[in-house]
Amino acid sequence: MADPGTSDVISVDDHLARILADIEPLADYPQPLMETLGLAAAEDVVATIDLPSFDNSAMDGYAVRHEDVLSASDGTPVHLPVVGEIGAGQAQLLALSPGTSAKIMTGAPVPAGADTVVPYEWTDRGVARVRIDRAPTFAQHVRPAGQDVQVGDMLVAHGTVLGPRHLGLLAAVGRASVRSRPRPRVVVISTGSELREPGTPLGHDSIYDGNSFLLAAAARRAGAVAYRVGIVPDEPRQFLDALEDQLVRADLVVTSGGVSQGDFDVVKEALRPLGTVWFGGVAMQPGKPQGFGRVGEDGTPIFTLPGNPVSSYVSFEQFVLPAIRKMMGKAPYSRPAARARLTHPISSPAGRRQFVRGEYAVDAVGPVVTPVGGHGSHLIGDLASSNALVVVPEDVTSVAAGEQVTVLRLDEEF
Repeated sequence: MADPGTSDVISVDDHLARILADIEPLADYPQPLMETLGLAAAEDVVATIDLPSFDNSAMDGYAVRHEDVLSASDGTPVHLPVVGEIGAGQAQLLALSPGTSAKIMTGAPVPAGADTVVPYEWTDRGVARVRIDRAPTFAQHVRPAGQDVQVGDMLVAHGTVLGPRHLGLLAAVGRASVRSRPRPRVVVISTGSELREPGTPLGHDSIYDGNSFLLAAAARRAGAVAYRVGIVPDEPRQFLDALEDQLVRADLVVTSGGVSQGDFDVVKEALRPLGTVWFGGVAMQPGKPQGFGRVGEDGTPIFTLPGNPVSSYVSFEQFVLPAIRKMMGKAPYSRPAARARLTHPISSPAGRRQFVRGEYAVDAVGPVVTPVGGHGSHLIGDLASSNALVVVPEDVTSVAAGEQVTVLRLDEEF
């Protein structure tokens, strides 16, 4: 960590690069299949069996030898004795003699000697003897072994984020677990003597704590296990005690508030003497005051984010989200950018990368984005009404309506 304790100003890209260079993926291990939903596979999974693993029927009907029913038609039906019944998972008839048939259910194994299935609809559904009124083609309604997956096929490549369809496939080939990296345990702490828990009375100088809910929910949506800690007042000793209590269950800590230049910036006051946490400015709006480093005996990563809710959320998106994804082995680490047409002009301060709340949509011409609200970093109502951030580069001070801009779509999975 370069220059801990200094108040230098660095770029968004440099701060993120420093974070990602410091963060390591969590160790992988075999996890039960259902626990891996949304995680990245940490191994290549290759099929060890065929799917289907045996020739089976695609229809309810009769298993036959094709040459025995070649001449079947309405005018000249073929009659065959029925020598048994084969149900899925309860097959006892393993072979079929020429000139005979067997009832067979969907998914049941086709017996040796049979090569075709005649569906019920083409028969009289006889029990001891069946009349077949239509000739099938060879192998019709038979699903051959290995038609879907064959031994040696790559099913899931290392790094694949596992979704429901992957889990269904892995279960179908008999995998009960997959090596993957666990969900990071993210502890979220809000600081501020003015904060109150939702549902409790407010004083004339107090506000409800929305940040911890905002950040814990964002961490959970990113795939982490989020622990929201109760409010910590502006007292360094109490903050350090609360932090120490939480480190036992934390892979990563996120705080909000207490990192600016005020007299009661408890996080900076408490952590700066440790010499392991960098505090400084990042050339962005909102979210200039930032902190990142490691704390505790195990060197747990900690992000100290600004206290204004929009600043805190934008900071999470830019810095904490990529760290969580790297811990999980999920690439890309940062949210992919899109392009959209700006509907209204916006201004931006020189030398800072601005993140403007916006509403992304698609009209008859293509993607558009409409700025939402003002620049205030406290305007959480506008943040909740947004589904995107418009990114204005550091060297751009104004963007006219109709111009193409870079957009981060906040609700998109990636």
